[in-house]
Amino acid sequence: MNILVLTISPPCNTMYYKGAIQMISLRLNDRDESLVKNYAALMGISVSELIRKSVIERIEDEIDLNTYNEAMAEYKKNPVRYTHKAVKSLIGL
Repeated sequence: MNILVLTISPPCNTMYYKGAIQMISLRLNDRDESLVKNYAALMGISVSELIRKSVIERIEDEIDLNTYNEAMAEYKKNPVRYTHKAVKSLIGL
């Protein structure tokens, strides 16, 4: 098993990062390492950027799913629907 180490050495003053940057190590087998590197190259981004974006997207997807589940649970308790016209009237538009 190879270890692919992703590092960004501080200081890094890009539009994405403010303040200190942390290093994360990721263990990948040869096949996965090749897959990740090739995909990043295909997308025209660094491996670090690919993994950062992927992790952030995954977290956002989980938050969206939790928000949806909470909204559906609330709707099931009180199944009231509003038309666009009704919503506009409720908020004063």
